This record gives sequence, structure tokens and C-alpha cells, in this order.
Amino acid sequence: MKLDRLIAAYQAMGRQAAHQAIAAKRVHVNGLIVTDSHHPVDRFTQVGLDDTLIQQPERALYLMLHKPVGILSATKDAQHPTVIDLIDDPDKHTLHIAGRLDRSTSGMVLLTNDGRWSKQVMAAEHKVPKVYHVETADPIAADAVEAFARGFYFHTEDITTLPAKLVILTKHTARLTLHEGRYHQVKRMFHRIKNRVVSLHRESIGSITLPPDLLPGQWRPLGPPEIQTATLRA
Repeated sequence: MKLDRLIAAYQAMGRQAAHQAIAAKRVHVNGLIVTDSHHPVDRFTQVGLDDTLIQQPERALYLMLHKPVGILSATKDAQHPTVIDLIDDPDKHTLHIAGRLDRSTSGMVLLTNDGRWSKQVMAAEHKVPKVYHVETADPIAADAVEAFARGFYFHTEDITTLPAKLVILTKHTARLTLHEGRYHQVKRMFHRIKNRVVSLHRESIGSITLPPDLLPGQWRPLGPPEIQTATLRA
């Protein structure tokens, strides 16, 4: 929303009066005078007119959770425990998940109530890298590296996966970097090379890496640098 629209709606003062108030330096945003009528504001922005607070900002939440196996990536479920159930915060009901994981997959999950931020992090067109540690039932063939780099055609969606970076660590383990998040994508990709994923763990999203001291089931707020650089490559 633009600042002038928010001011205009206050006591139905109208757009012209709003422009005049902004130009007269009567409007402050997050404590600072703003004279640009098109200045963007959202529900997390504090806006005042003279000495009157027009909009009290909502509390923005940006959290990192180490999801254990068996926990559902959902906000609520009648049968299974969810990632929200692990969060101890009075405003957890406002959260949504930025990057779901299968119930059988562990690792980093990001939660927020800022929809614009989560879209930047998870939208396919932004190609934010997600890194996974994979364990397979059978040895990983050396030519799998090239196959993942080429991409795989999924006939159900009629798409070819973006090039992915596969680094073989041991006979049965690898580190995989994706830039998208298709349905069961990792498992389906390994199925194409006639192998089966037995363990899957997400290590990072963009520049945010799951710290070793954050144990399964634990969570913490993201720091300002993590929030600001979440869409960058690690």
C-alpha cells in the first residue's frame, strides 16, 4: 500500500488532504518524517499524523526451525504434530511456512508472517538455492552428477527440472543443491537414476544455514542480517 492511501483512509480525509498533510511534513513513518506520498507501507509499518498514531505496527516474525522426522509441515493438523506445535510464541498463530518439508524429511524450515518476504525466499523464479544432505539405499553412480546437472523431465507437470548440483560424498551419501521445490522432487530425481532416498535433510536455504547447535525440535528467531540476505546464495 502507498502512504497516501493509508492517510486518506484515516477518518475519510481523502486523497487530496492526505497529499497536503504529507507535503506539510505532518506524517511520520517509523518515527521519521516522510514527504513522499508513494512511500510503501504495510501492516508492519508504524504511521502517525501529527501526534496521532494512525497505524500501530504488527509484530513481524522470522523464525528458523530444525524440523525432526515425523513432524508435519503444516500450521495445523488433527492427527499429526506440526511445526507450529513446536513453536513457543504468543503470535505463532500468525505464522506460515516458507519452504515445506515432507514428514519423513528433517532439517531447516523457515516460518514467518511476512508474505512478501517468504515469496522472495521460496518463489521458483527467484531461484534461491536449497541444499540437502541425501542418503540412498544403493551406491550413487558417478554419472548421476551429470544427470542432475542436465535436469529430469517430469511428465506429470510437463516440466524439466532446473540444473541441480550433486556432490557425491560417500558411496551412499551426497549433497544436493536445488533452485526450485517441486513435489517430492529429490526422491523423484533419485528414482530416475534407479536409486531410493532413505534419508533427506535440508541444510540451508539461500544464505541461511542450519547451525549445528540448533537441535531437532528447536527454533530461534532469525537475525537482521539473515532476514536481509535470505535470498542470496550461501
